[in-house]
Amino acid sequence: MAKNAISPTRDQDYPQWYQQVVKAADLAENSPVRGCMVIKPWGYGIWENMQRVLDRRFKDTGHENAYFPVFIPKSFLEKEAEHVEGFAKECAVVTHHRLEPAPDGGLVPAGELEEALIVRPTSETIIGDAFSRWVQSYRDLPLKINQWANVVRWELRTRLFLRTAEFLWQEGHTAHATQEEALEETRLMLDVYAEFAEKVMAMPVIKGEKTIGERFPGADVTYSIEAMMQDRKALQAGTSHFLGQNFSRAQEIKFQDKEGGESFAWTTSWGVSTRLVGALIMTHSDDDGLVLPPRLAPKHIVILPIVREDDTSGKVIEYCQNLLKELKELTYHGYPLEAFIDDRDLRGGEKKWHHVKRGVPIRIEVGARDIEKDSVFVGRRDQPKSYGAPRGEFVASVIETLDQMQQGMFDKALALRQENTRTIKSWDKFQKFFTAKNPDKPEIHGGFAECYFVDCPEVDEKLKPLKVTPRCIPLGVEHEEGVCIFTGQKTKVKGIFGKAY
Repeated sequence: MAKNAISPTRDQDYPQWYQQVVKAADLAENSPVRGCMVIKPWGYGIWENMQRVLDRRFKDTGHENAYFPVFIPKSFLEKEAEHVEGFAKECAVVTHHRLEPAPDGGLVPAGELEEALIVRPTSETIIGDAFSRWVQSYRDLPLKINQWANVVRWELRTRLFLRTAEFLWQEGHTAHATQEEALEETRLMLDVYAEFAEKVMAMPVIKGEKTIGERFPGADVTYSIEAMMQDRKALQAGTSHFLGQNFSRAQEIKFQDKEGGESFAWTTSWGVSTRLVGALIMTHSDDDGLVLPPRLAPKHIVILPIVREDDTSGKVIEYCQNLLKELKELTYHGYPLEAFIDDRDLRGGEKKWHHVKRGVPIRIEVGARDIEKDSVFVGRRDQPKSYGAPRGEFVASVIETLDQMQQGMFDKALALRQENTRTIKSWDKFQKFFTAKNPDKPEIHGGFAECYFVDCPEVDEKLKPLKVTPRCIPLGVEHEEGVCIFTGQKTKVKGIFGKAY
């Protein structure tokens, strides 16, 4: 049997495999605070690259960055009933403003606040309060703001990157004069997320509308992008919400319109989080560790000098330094190509596997024999075997090679989704699709089921025992009338269903 760097493998224990990839790639670790994580430099480098690309797209679509307080008065959340109901069980609450020595040692909270403060689970209410001051006239609209921040939601079951009590994200908030403008904004940002997922993350997604039961609390419409992981479970990778006038009425975001009357603004919100790093791991990684799409890799190329204790070692290092200089003159999708030399005093095999597990797209080994031929020995993270190449030829084609790797990763992930998506026309076949055939591996079954349904609570209740949820109603698809496989009612609505993270 082939030996893998990660144990257990994906087939043996997918959840544990995921944890081991995070550890082997040195992405993050659990913190002393239950449910929180420390994001280590390599993991944070991936998030920084996500931020960099997304931030540029946000600004190109007319948004500006700002920052709002981490503390939200409890009364703000109470203004929008559906919103507070949706987040109440996840809120961290601050009730005191200092600590004092306890009589028996230690510290105790003191100085009770007049009003409790909520550590932000999301910022619609605190940003809405600011918008109510900033918007006075139709001339102040549209108002398009984005915030890069952290949020806290108490989670019972946590997993690094995928679901933690504190996580990093961006949240966009906009206000508009008309319903049409707000809806256009909501769909535009969904498109931005989808384009980022597919072109930069190499992760195919389905754009769709959430069902009533899956909407963001307080929204009129929620759109999402849904991706399939390698265990065939769905992951919601980003959401965009049309909030209607619900929050503007609650927060009194109103303005004088062109006719001189008073109107409430139409608002939106949209966001993605460090959950995308988890999505990246589960979409592309293998049983040897992390596999990174080149457009998000903190480093694109590592050069590994193969030196011996003889008079050739100096020549090898010099050759590697000159090669590094050549590579650093290149750009990749508008940013400098990131290459470095790993000259640590470690065995060659140890260094190689260190970078394999971290997902560095390209490894270059250089020894005395390679210098004689003016060549390099190339290892691609997406291929099992390394190969030799003339130095000049490698440098000239490296950008094209990275693009081929990026596209190949997308194509592989898309093929997986297509192979595991089924059109299902009966409740019996639906149940069988999501029922494990192997009781020893209950997670290895199912995929995406596409079927007619009626969006109602009865369907949601019927799905609960299977732990399946409606992921979305795909956009831009027209259907003839069919029969809901759950209720038997006639409908023109077709949705995607799956088990999800």
